[in-house]
Amino acid sequence: MATAGRAAASAPQAAADNAAMRATSVSLPASAPNAPRGDWGTVGRLLPYLWRYRWRVGLALAFMLGAKLSNVGVPILLKHLVDSLDLKPGSPQTLLVVPLGLLVAYGALRLSTSLFTELRELIFAKATEGTARSISLQVFRHLHDLSLRFHLERQTGGMTRDIERGTRAVHSLISYSLYSIVPTLIEVVLVLTLLGVKFDAWFAGITVAALAVYIAFTVVVTEWRTKFRKTLNELDSVAHSRAIDSLLNYETVKYFNNEGFEAARYDESLEKLRRAQLKSQTTLSLLNTGQQLIIATALVLMLWRATQGVVDGHMSLGDLVMVNAFMIQLYIPLNFLGVIYREIKQALTDIEKLFQLLDRQREVADAPGAAELRVGGGRVVFDNVSFAYDPVRPILHGVSFEIPAGRKVAVVGPSGSGKSTLARLLYRFYDVDAGSIRIDGQDIRAVTQSSLRKSIGIVPQDTVLFNDTVAYNIAYGRPGASQAEVEGAARAAHIHAFIAATPQGYDTMVGERGLKLSGGEKQRVAIARTLLKNPPILIFDEATSALDSSNERAIQAELESVGQDKTVLVIAHRLSTVVDAHEILVLEQGRIIERGRHDELLARNGRYAEMWRLQQSSD
Repeated sequence: MATAGRAAASAPQAAADNAAMRATSVSLPASAPNAPRGDWGTVGRLLPYLWRYRWRVGLALAFMLGAKLSNVGVPILLKHLVDSLDLKPGSPQTLLVVPLGLLVAYGALRLSTSLFTELRELIFAKATEGTARSISLQVFRHLHDLSLRFHLERQTGGMTRDIERGTRAVHSLISYSLYSIVPTLIEVVLVLTLLGVKFDAWFAGITVAALAVYIAFTVVVTEWRTKFRKTLNELDSVAHSRAIDSLLNYETVKYFNNEGFEAARYDESLEKLRRAQLKSQTTLSLLNTGQQLIIATALVLMLWRATQGVVDGHMSLGDLVMVNAFMIQLYIPLNFLGVIYREIKQALTDIEKLFQLLDRQREVADAPGAAELRVGGGRVVFDNVSFAYDPVRPILHGVSFEIPAGRKVAVVGPSGSGKSTLARLLYRFYDVDAGSIRIDGQDIRAVTQSSLRKSIGIVPQDTVLFNDTVAYNIAYGRPGASQAEVEGAARAAHIHAFIAATPQGYDTMVGERGLKLSGGEKQRVAIARTLLKNPPILIFDEATSALDSSNERAIQAELESVGQDKTVLVIAHRLSTVVDAHEILVLEQGRIIERGRHDELLARNGRYAEMWRLQQSSD
């Protein structure tokens, strides 16, 4: 029986430790999160999520108690079954009836244990899954609320690893606490009470001593192993991040024939991970061996005491079987106790990482009592705006201009002059360092970000699509739009014919980041998406840069039509696309050096005229 117990316990130990690839992940960027709050602090923060399911917790605990009472009753029945076989000669009726009743009772207790356990899991499953769902959704929403700076600096692979581990850890912590720790404590108390009452104090004393030594040894060694687990998890996240980054940049790898280089980098991470895994496995084996030694010693002492009692006539054979069965029933949860402690420590660390993501402060947050943006004509004013992504490298220096309601203003200039930064500031991905941006007289810092972004549409220079259908990506501009409206936007963006010619039509999958489409096709989908949104303010950031000349002219005409009676900011490199703008701003090194209409700027023979001549000569 002891061998069976060891076999039953060893597999979960290895599986649990292998599954514990969690804890510390990649270093997170930007503002550092709050200092770790400790295990009890993490548990305290988790409790409010569980409180809404408190009646389920109570009912689950009741079923768990029933399961443990049934389980403890099994060795007692075994004792009576064995003792009933020690019959006096000539009593066949007793031999026929009594064991049959005990066997039926034995089966009923076994069934009750399983039944109560399944009822407990069934009742509590909603609490576990609901808690994990609530936390995961809150983290997901919070990540979308964080600033663009956070998402530009984060490592996607490592962050998704944190979220994945944290979500699993919620399941693990709740399950191990309710399904293992509490039941084990109840069973230990029940068994110790029975042993102390029915037999001498040695049985209870040996059990308590073994339990105390086992717990102390497990805690000390597990704490020592923590540093190896953290190193292992860091290396695991680094390897995962490198793999994800390389696969996301598949085309770049191919362009430079660097498959071998990428494989070598990944293998370097895997080799470090392998060495860390070996070190972690060595310490795990030490922990397991010590635990087995403590339990085996306790079992030998208990069986020696019980055997001596049978020899001396103080105990029956049934008592010996009962003591052995109790020891096996305690032995298995004690083995799990080491695994559970490690898992709970890992789960608490993982949940803390998840809460650290929630603790990250928003760089751009709605002001208390922020009002909804009220757009009338859509007049946009940049008033003496200065901004820097990094304080040591300012981007914009006192930029001031106005886009009158229903007019189009273009911004041109060399790369790095701050053109796209204007769009990011208008969208309030960042707050200005000085000055203000106003829409119809309302400072955008005083209105809700949701209402602000609802009123602005953009066709970005770098179009990234979701790994879904063409229809989904176009309808993303206005979720809930009808198929007819989606097709109308596609026609306006001159991409309907292309979509209709594909075998799946609007159900064509575009691939990750839209890689199945060409640059021009992606840009036309982005234009269709923005046209479908139909906001009062439009931003075209190199909106036709990936299109050929014929399509560019056709779409430019469509964009001009769509832009009628809308406020339009055009960020352009090709000057030929902005000749009809009501005003053109020439931005250089974060300052407006020229402004005026196309003809006026040419007449001045300044920087704009020079750029125009260069582009005309290269066409």
